[in-house]
This record gives sequence, structure tokens and C-alpha cells, in this order.
Amino acid sequence: MAVPLLDLKAQHATIRDEVVAALMEVVDQQAFILGDPVAQLECSVAGLSQVKYAVGCANGTDAILLALRALGVGHGDEVVTTPFTFFATGGAIHNVGARPVFVDIDPRSFNIAPDAITPAITPRTRAVIAVDLFGQMAPIEEVSAAAQGLPVIEDAAQSIGASRRIGGRTVMAGEAAAIGTYSFFPSKNLGGYGDGGMMVTQDEALFEALMKLRTHGSRRTYYHEIVGYNSRLDALQAAVLRAKLPHLGAWSEARRRNAAYYDAAFADVPELATPWIDPANTSIYNQYTVRVPRREALQAHLKERGIGSNVYYPLPLHLQPCFAYLGYREGQCPEAEKASREVLSLPVYPELTTSQLDEVIAAVRAFFGR
Repeated sequence: MAVPLLDLKAQHATIRDEVVAALMEVVDQQAFILGDPVAQLECSVAGLSQVKYAVGCANGTDAILLALRALGVGHGDEVVTTPFTFFATGGAIHNVGARPVFVDIDPRSFNIAPDAITPAITPRTRAVIAVDLFGQMAPIEEVSAAAQGLPVIEDAAQSIGASRRIGGRTVMAGEAAAIGTYSFFPSKNLGGYGDGGMMVTQDEALFEALMKLRTHGSRRTYYHEIVGYNSRLDALQAAVLRAKLPHLGAWSEARRRNAAYYDAAFADVPELATPWIDPANTSIYNQYTVRVPRREALQAHLKERGIGSNVYYPLPLHLQPCFAYLGYREGQCPEAEKASREVLSLPVYPELTTSQLDEVIAAVRAFFGR
């Protein structure tokens, strides 16, 4: 039995009528840019994230870039972040004219190591970006303390709806940072039928700046207070996301059940390390990512059996050719480099059947002679 890494058709089949009705409402109104669908989605996401403000934009990459701009980050500045993440995190720093400063990760969670942040801060540092990798929040309270008063952007592209217990209360992804950023890329837990992104904040001044930056620096048509961008969320995408949002909690819970099923099945396979979840966190498992020394051999074995898998991420950002000008060398972020050689993500999407899960488990266990 073939098992894909992700099956969006299976999800679509369960919500098709709701989504098509939402799309047709926008089509019938013929109002495709911003408008009520976007404003209503912003309100719903703000509620989910326990924040005062949410601002939709064109994609998750723009969400990071606009967040940096809203915080005043620009030419000659530095931003501390992790090298073990999707390229957008570092690329956005570069594209506002700043210099990415990469520090190593916690080898258990794959998230940025808070104790590596403070030593990397210089007089030119203007912000820190923490990434919630694979659906698990970074320890935002520890990151904020290590940032020493600098604003923290939480790249929550993979963690909408994830939470963390901090000081006796539940904090949602995006809530505790100066600005949290989301991606609605189709493969995300809450994914559109195209690109989309959003920024969340508790700060009214940052909200106003983000609203201007997404529409050419303007809140009033043809009057531009700053030079911004054309980064608006389509009403069609907002309609899709609004139809899907009520299902997000159940989908995340199904991912957790699937992850627990894998955890139990692999408990007696010492060569394979299952995901470590910080006890303070509730993960949404955007990916189920294991560590295995013979990663390429296992992936080839799974491919032969029709089992989907993927490597997120095979080359950390500090070693990417485009960042050679930064002067990083292999060995400077050893945990990120080791993770890039060992990680492999297995299917964990909500619609997996028990038979499909068992097929993945059998294939993995067979590789290790179990």
C-alpha cells in the first residue's frame, strides 16, 4: 500500500462543499482583494492566537519581511536566528538589508538554543527570530530573556494553534512575541489553495505599521506615508482558510494521535529517535520528524515501498552558497549540521488510516530488522 507524505485530496474530500460555497460567495460578490473575508479571517486568527491584532498578507515569507520592517530593521543591522529552518527566515533578513547571525539549535527540539542567543548580540543587533519548527513552539520566554530587551519575531509558519505553558498559563503560538508570523502555504496544517500569510501582535503601533506596509505604505488610497509592499491576502484564500479554520483543532488532535501511534511502535528501535516534545508544549506536528544515522538508506528503503518521506532541511542556512559572504564554516553550528544529516519526516497528516500508519511502521521496522 502506497502512503504519500501528505494527501491534500483526502482532506479536501471531507470539506469540499464548505470550501466551494465559501469560494463561490466571493466570486459572486466579485470583490477579490482584502475586504470582509480577509477582515473576518484576521479576527478569527487573532482570537485563536490570543492577540489583539492580526494582519493578512500575501505569504509567509512576506510576513517575516514586513515584521522586520515594522520593527525598523534595515541596512547595517543584524538579526539573530536559527540556521535550521526554511530559507525564508534568513532570506527575509537579507532582503531588508540586514545581516543574518546564525546560532545553533537545541538537538532535542531542533529549535533555537536560547543560551546561544546572548553571546551573538552586538551593538548592531536589532531583533531575534525564533522559529517554531515542525509544529512545536520555541521556548519563547527563554528566547525573550536571552534577547535582552530586543524585539522577538516568532516565525510560527509551522505552528498555528500550538501552545506552551508559561508561568501557569497557556500561551499560543505568536502570542508572546513582538510579532508572530504565519504561513498558509497549502502543505501547512491550516493551508490555503495557494499562498497566504498573516502577522499577529499585541502592539497597536506595530499593527498600524503592518497595515501600511502590506499596501504600499498607505492606509488611505493614493497617500503613502512610507514605502511599503504589495502584499495583500486574496479574499479567495481568506474564504478557503475561514472554511478550514473550524476544523484545525480536530486536525491537530489527529496529528497528535498519529504521532503517539508512531512513538509507541518505534519505542523498541534504538537506532531511530522519535520526536522530543518539550513537556511545556502542545505540538501540532506539522511534521513527524525522526533522527536516524542512516537517513539516505532508510529513505530509499521507504521509497521502494511507496512510503512518502522528506528531509527538512538537508543544508542549514549558514552553509548555503548564497550566504557565503557571511563567512560561516562547517562546524560553527554543529547541532544544526548534525540534524541536517539525520532528520527524516514521515507521513502524519490527519486523514491517515490505521492501515496506512501500520504500513509506514512495518516498512520502518523492516529496515531495522524488526
